[in-house]
Amino acid sequence: MLTKRFLIALTLACAAAAQAQNYPSRPVRIETGGPGSNGDFASRVLGQVVSPALGQPVVVENRTSGIILGDTVAKAAPDGYTLLVTGSSFWLAPFLEKNVSWDPVRDFVPISLMASSPNLIVVHPSVPVKSVKELVALAKRRPGALNYASGSTGSAPHLAAELFNKMAQVNIVRINYKGAGAAMNDLIGGQVQVMFPNGSAAAAYLKSGRLRALAVTSDHPSPLFPGLPTVASAGLPGFQSEVLNGMFAPAKTPQAVITRLTQEFNRALVRPEVKEKFFNAGMEVIAGSADQLQTAVKNELNVWGKLIKDQGIRNE
Repeated sequence: MLTKRFLIALTLACAAAAQAQNYPSRPVRIETGGPGSNGDFASRVLGQVVSPALGQPVVVENRTSGIILGDTVAKAAPDGYTLLVTGSSFWLAPFLEKNVSWDPVRDFVPISLMASSPNLIVVHPSVPVKSVKELVALAKRRPGALNYASGSTGSAPHLAAELFNKMAQVNIVRINYKGAGAAMNDLIGGQVQVMFPNGSAAAAYLKSGRLRALAVTSDHPSPLFPGLPTVASAGLPGFQSEVLNGMFAPAKTPQAVITRLTQEFNRALVRPEVKEKFFNAGMEVIAGSADQLQTAVKNELNVWGKLIKDQGIRNE
């Protein structure tokens, strides 16, 4: 019996090695979010750079539903020809949605931690605050009087605002919008006072003076917004909120294939022209290892999962 098991294991190992050695022999498909999303942008930029190195076309396919996106990749053959590029809201979906059939740790294997995008705390110019400490003080003097705008439930701006409420012990009331665009329009119009948007979405309005930025939500000062303090350094120690983007493959994809993909995509990420394109799109390149991505996902599941449960957040 032991000999038979050994022979089976040896056969499978040899088959995997042969598969990896010949990989890729046909086009590689990246499944990602909707057109214009960070995942879509990253996939298309990197696909063009990595395709010559792999010797095969890299095709990008968009899925507007994160649940369908996960289901598609989780059920794909674990052969390295179907990849997933996605962000923080994807792996938090099981906390927020009903009927999620896949598990972000069990059903996917990490390839590369690719980039991060910070959020900002911004206010309408009519709000008489110019710092995080002043915003907290105002919210404490006037509990429930300030509103914050956010798009979809469980999005980074929504969760960042809820984390701010919890850590600052204030009650800035959420006004829910169907999308980030509508939320931003009402903030600019003064119908709401506060928002935690993606930095690139607010950049033009900050330059024109239609919005005022108080801080960046990353744990370090962001080169995307030089001179802007972090929330942690400006009054809420330990505060951190960023949108991470990473690449995954279906579980059980051969390690040799994962290693090849990690090397090729990280090599592309650190190219100056790629870093510049990401920077201009509001993303900081990380080019992290598969282990770093796995650690980041588990950390976010712990931190944000607890917040979602504590605050009773559900996407009904």
